Amino acid sequence: METTAVIMLLAGLVLGLLVGAFAALQVARAKTSALESAGQAALAEARTEAASARAEVANVRADASKAWNQMSEVRADLERAKAETERARTDAALVRAEVSDAETQVAQANALTAQALSEKADVQARLTGMTAERDAAVRRAEELAADRESIENRFKVLSHETLEKQGKQADVVAEARLKATADLMTPVAESLKLMNDRINQVERERASATAEMREQINSVLVTSENLRRETNSLVSALRKPQVRGTWGETQLKRVAELAGMVERCDFDLQTSTTTEDGTLRPDMKVNLADGKCLFVDSKVPLSAFLDAYEAADDSLRDAHLATFARHVRTHIDQLSSKQYWKLEKNTPEFTILFMPSEAFLQAAHEQMPDLHEYAARKNITLATPSILIPLLRAVAHGWQQAALAESAAQVAELGRELYERLGTMGEHLDRVGKGLTSAVGAYNKAVGSLESRVMVTARKFKDLQVTSKPLTSPKAVETNPKPLTAAELTAGPEPESPRQARGTEMETPAEPTLTPAEPVEAPELPERAHLTRQQPTLDDLVEDQSSVLPLDARRRTS
Repeated sequence: METTAVIMLLAGLVLGLLVGAFAALQVARAKTSALESAGQAALAEARTEAASARAEVANVRADASKAWNQMSEVRADLERAKAETERARTDAALVRAEVSDAETQVAQANALTAQALSEKADVQARLTGMTAERDAAVRRAEELAADRESIENRFKVLSHETLEKQGKQADVVAEARLKATADLMTPVAESLKLMNDRINQVERERASATAEMREQINSVLVTSENLRRETNSLVSALRKPQVRGTWGETQLKRVAELAGMVERCDFDLQTSTTTEDGTLRPDMKVNLADGKCLFVDSKVPLSAFLDAYEAADDSLRDAHLATFARHVRTHIDQLSSKQYWKLEKNTPEFTILFMPSEAFLQAAHEQMPDLHEYAARKNITLATPSILIPLLRAVAHGWQQAALAESAAQVAELGRELYERLGTMGEHLDRVGKGLTSAVGAYNKAVGSLESRVMVTARKFKDLQVTSKPLTSPKAVETNPKPLTAAELTAGPEPESPRQARGTEMETPAEPTLTPAEPVEAPELPERAHLTRQQPTLDDLVEDQSSVLPLDARRRTS
């Protein structure tokens, strides 16, 4: 019975301990729930503050978006506010961790209770310890309650300080943000003012440009209207065959003049020639350098082309252009049948069909791509101003070459005649030289006779003192005429080469010895072969120069 009573007592103690622990656990959970509620309320307030801060940030962002999207700093402030909110959440997480530690301790107490139940055999021995443990658990629960209260008070203080700090920081940030926004908006306002002024200036310039453009458009419209009227007048005039022919002839003449040709010299207009088939009158006859000529015709049927120009429908325009191409082809046949090249001899067998405008040939070629080949088979060459000008320039160049060839022939004839006359003149000079040589010989003979015959007797008058004035004796002429050296100026056998001339010593006449008793004979003249040489050398020129010296000078030199 006592054992049963003890067991019942122990069971009651254990049950009371369990009930107390459970009550303490419920109290702790209630306090923890209250603490969590307070933390959640604080978090809700923080979120509310964060939401209000976000609203303010959104307002500021909307304001800053109007100021060139300069909200990078505001976003940084928002990030800092979020970071502070995260720190508040971290503090709440720390509180939750402490509550979790308390729950862990309660779990440990439950584990101890389970261990006490499992050790019923040792209840008596451990009753004192269990009582102490119960007291310790109670104290621990009280300490936990005190700790929770302290933590709650500290959390309230921290939450209040955090919110107050965040409020101050938000005020500072808001003031700084407003100041920064004002600083940012100042240049923006200035830029907007400048932009407004520039827009007003551009608007004034645009209005002025619009007025000028309107005037220019009106001028263009007037010019277009005048051009249209003139074009219509030209089209109406070109419908008349006589006017059309005159216009084509005028264009053809201008092209010939642009090519550097002269009328009635290089080309002739409207030359009439009567043949068996009738009278032919080509529009232009181009004279070639070799007596030949080219014939050019400028009569192009333009009625269908003018109708195509005035047509408003594309199909109608194409039909008129096709008719124009057929007319051109028919005109090629008619021009080929006239055979202008038979009017002059040795004339190239083709006739040039001149079209005054590139558009005429292009329109006809678009309708008939084989028009050039067809015209070539008919001995007709289609030409526009861009084709005819180079062709006529080539003809003018042929005239220049012919003139140069004629001048070269005249120069050759003059050279041949001059060459022959130089030969004749050389013969005359050669005869003059021979005459001079004979005259010198006769003169020297006379001087020798005077010295040997006359002067000897005359000097006796001085010896007889009839007179004191000495007689002057004439001097002999020792210089012979220089012979002709050019082969073209000499007649007779071919001259020796320069090497042979230098290798052969020239035979010079011996200097005559003048004695009073003997007459002076004329020196023998050298042969013509020795006097004639080509291109004398320097030694020959020196010898010729020494032969020019007078007799007394040569004696003094020797």
